[in-house]
Amino acid sequence: MATQLKVASRLLLTDDQIKKFITDGFLILKTDFSKEFHETLNTQLRMVYEEEGNPGNNLLPRIPELQKVLEHPVITGALTSVLGSDYMLHAHRHGHYNASPEAGGWHKDSYWGYQRMRNHHPWWAMIMYFPQDTPRELGPTGIMPGTQNYETRIFQSDDTKEEALASGKAGTFALIHYDIWHRATANVLGEPRFMLKFEFMRMKAPAVPSWAHEEQTWSRPTSSQALPEQHEVMWEDTWNWLAGKTGSLAGTKPMDEAVVQALIQQLEDEYEPQALNAAYELACSGKHGVYELLQALYHENIRVSRLAAYGLSIAGPEAVSGLISALENGRRKTVVHAAFALGEQGPQAAKAVPQLIQCLRHPSEKVRRTATEVLSMIGEPSEEVVQGLAQCLEDSDVQVRFMAGLSLARLGPTASASVPSLEKALNDENRYVRAHAAEALRYIGTEQAKDTLIQFLFKSRWCPTTTPANPFYP
Repeated sequence: MATQLKVASRLLLTDDQIKKFITDGFLILKTDFSKEFHETLNTQLRMVYEEEGNPGNNLLPRIPELQKVLEHPVITGALTSVLGSDYMLHAHRHGHYNASPEAGGWHKDSYWGYQRMRNHHPWWAMIMYFPQDTPRELGPTGIMPGTQNYETRIFQSDDTKEEALASGKAGTFALIHYDIWHRATANVLGEPRFMLKFEFMRMKAPAVPSWAHEEQTWSRPTSSQALPEQHEVMWEDTWNWLAGKTGSLAGTKPMDEAVVQALIQQLEDEYEPQALNAAYELACSGKHGVYELLQALYHENIRVSRLAAYGLSIAGPEAVSGLISALENGRRKTVVHAAFALGEQGPQAAKAVPQLIQCLRHPSEKVRRTATEVLSMIGEPSEEVVQGLAQCLEDSDVQVRFMAGLSLARLGPTASASVPSLEKALNDENRYVRAHAAEALRYIGTEQAKDTLIQFLFKSRWCPTTTPANPFYP
């Protein structure tokens, strides 16, 4: 078995670990901080929570020692392996305190209270860090393996036989696909249990593998959790995508007419895993399968349209013209699904950019939200793209505004013309619009951008030792 590779203080994941992340949707890993480090950290956490309450997004400045956790080689290596070396730590972070003997409900996290079409490719990930020994009885996070790509909950609420627990010694953490189904389990001991959640985003589609990559072709991991279903095509595509091979399976699995027709019927299956497999298999079957997926975008059942979009997202250039045509459709959901698939196509969808720029002025905020994000995923930073995204920073819809900031961050230095607009956005009423604007200035990195960012940070600087009990001295 391959050993982990340490590069620039980052302990990169192995091929087998990446495979497990693809199939299971999570990895349980561990840092090697001392017992004394975690004792100090827990003392600080208990004091803050007892005296001040949950610090929410101020978790890091309030407890600066946590920065050492985020800089640990196991954590930076895991995040680099899954999200690339320039991943972003999102402004939302949360310290979960659990002393309840009742288990929490199964759920997927929202996007800070907002909704969007969820990516199957790992554009987003979370770290759930446990700073104390967390046996089963203390209520670790429960994870349902292999459910990261299901919109529906395909298991019963009391079905815990396949549940994986993020339990272990202090310093254990779960690296999870952002969209996996999870919950808080019961803390039957009633002792304090902290779980520190941090969110991370990929800044660009992968061009080369970012883990300790040795194997060239997909195969299943040597060990895996018991999964609800098998998704060989989806897993292989994700493996290839992470290695920089977007749309590599397009047309590679030709099928006869009878099989294609059976898959078209399966696409309407009420059981999401089966329908999802049909969408991915049709995407790889050649022109006929892609044609049928394009037709399914207009299906009266919105669920079928959404599943078709996932298939079209890996179908390669063959699907691009049809997806561009769908941007003109009068049904909002069809436009959203088509734009999503174009974004996942990356540079292969470059000719869709003019139409997507037009979508930035669409009457539906949900269309504008999607177009705002996917323009940066395609990665064609033309003057018109930057100008359009900068204008979106003043959109009436807050989700459009904070996605515009994220997209400009992804475009980096090529978005330098947006700096004046980003400076205005630093005064937005929404915390995440301000945060994404600040991140965009950081990733743009010009002198003008850095000066603007420094001024903002000085004006908004926050003292981590100033509390109601200690307002001034020492």
